[in-house]
Amino acid sequence: LLTVNENPVLLDEETSQMFHTNTAKLLFLSKRARPEIQTAVAFLTTRVRAPDQDDYKKLTRVMKYLRGSIDKTLTLEADSMHIVKWWVDGSFAVHHDMKSHTGATMSLGKGSIYSTSVRQRLNTKSSTEAELVGVDDVMPQVLWTRYFLEAQGYGVRDSKIYQDNQSAMLMEKNGKASSGKRTRHINIRYFFVADRVQSGEVSIEYCPTGEMLGDFFTKPLQGSQFRKFRNAILNCD
Repeated sequence: LLTVNENPVLLDEETSQMFHTNTAKLLFLSKRARPEIQTAVAFLTTRVRAPDQDDYKKLTRVMKYLRGSIDKTLTLEADSMHIVKWWVDGSFAVHHDMKSHTGATMSLGKGSIYSTSVRQRLNTKSSTEAELVGVDDVMPQVLWTRYFLEAQGYGVRDSKIYQDNQSAMLMEKNGKASSGKRTRHINIRYFFVADRVQSGEVSIEYCPTGEMLGDFFTKPLQGSQFRKFRNAILNCD
């Protein structure tokens, strides 16, 4: 999905415009009803200026998937309005410019209320650093969601952030105290996460990779793992 052809065959003007239009429609759809296509849409939106034939094939595949799963619908259930759960993951150096990718999703019980899939804005030197940058990217939304629920009268007891990288979790909890030779270069702004953990606004918990819903939004999955995560995100059978 994320591979870019170095010798592209560009689309003609009419097909290029159609590519742009349909990508915009998919973006609308992915944000409101079909979050499971968000990873593919995140890539397609970066290709609308000069799409090539490979990009067109990827757009076609998304359309075929939607046509074949038109009966799948997003449903939401809340187990508790006081515990907000987030799954955040990062894929290291998966883009052609060696930048990493952040994926995250939020739920109050079943079904994904909010999700994001976005290329990181800076290059990282390890998977641990990519995970740390990913949490920092999502942290404004985590805090806003907590403040919004509290403003509606719901006392949020905890905002749990699940991750599958133990090294990143240590830095997020301890800041510079858990930073070694390979992570000393990380800008202090990414320890903004540690400040929020210490203030009690969020907590960091471990989640095995096989259960990490955020992984769905960082890379294209296949087969049973794709169906497992898709069904959890949509809350469907």
